[in-house]
Amino acid sequence: MIDAIKLRILQGDPIIHDVRNVSLPKLFRGLPTIERVACPDDCKKCVEACPTNAIKLNPVSIDLGLCVFCPLCEEACPEKIIHFTNDYHIAAESREKLIVTKETKTISAEKASKEIKNYFGRSLKLRQISAGGCNGCELELNALSNVNFDMGRYGIEFVASPRHADGVVITGPLTRNMTKAIEICYEAVPKPKIIVLVGTCSISGGIFQNSKEIQRNFLEENKIDLFIPGCPPHPLTFINGLLDWLDRK
Repeated sequence: MIDAIKLRILQGDPIIHDVRNVSLPKLFRGLPTIERVACPDDCKKCVEACPTNAIKLNPVSIDLGLCVFCPLCEEACPEKIIHFTNDYHIAAESREKLIVTKETKTISAEKASKEIKNYFGRSLKLRQISAGGCNGCELELNALSNVNFDMGRYGIEFVASPRHADGVVITGPLTRNMTKAIEICYEAVPKPKIIVLVGTCSISGGIFQNSKEIQRNFLEENKIDLFIPGCPPHPLTFINGLLDWLDRK
């Protein structure tokens, strides 16, 4: 007992009490900003450095659905126009809102419909599907149930069976051999149900977007309710994305 008390004192309070206003280390790369500075003539260094074609020019924009949050564009830009902040509030309810321009200051998910809020506002159970992921996003999702983030205090939990779920959370680029498994799992979820995409791979295919081994028809045939970008997304990005969308205080 004494050893346990000593350990508890040594560790301090591990719980994140206010998930809305956590200050992450400066090394964390979250929402990028684009300075209002003109690019040098014919300069394409940031585009050439990007491994997923997430950057467009004239004007400069970054697609967070494609971005893997590496520092290559930031390092390649001679004018230092692109800079990654440590803002983890980057979830959105639409694909278009993931496009960052010089005008973008913040990104947040719009409130879900009244029907969705009435169904899932106080209790949301999710079934996670790893559709060919590297386990990076999956590890971050696992962390949501630990003592630090404790997502269950908001009534949001992962469940083992799709028949106990209110929706699915998909990670990975959606490989061809997972096509049927995704469909079966989603069909087993009772209506009404939601779909949440977590990570660059699930949103766009990421670095695997041109691979012949991915099959993304499921996303074209079903409505996506929430996009949570990152490679992998921070657990706080996931929690805040859902809380914003469900209009939870």
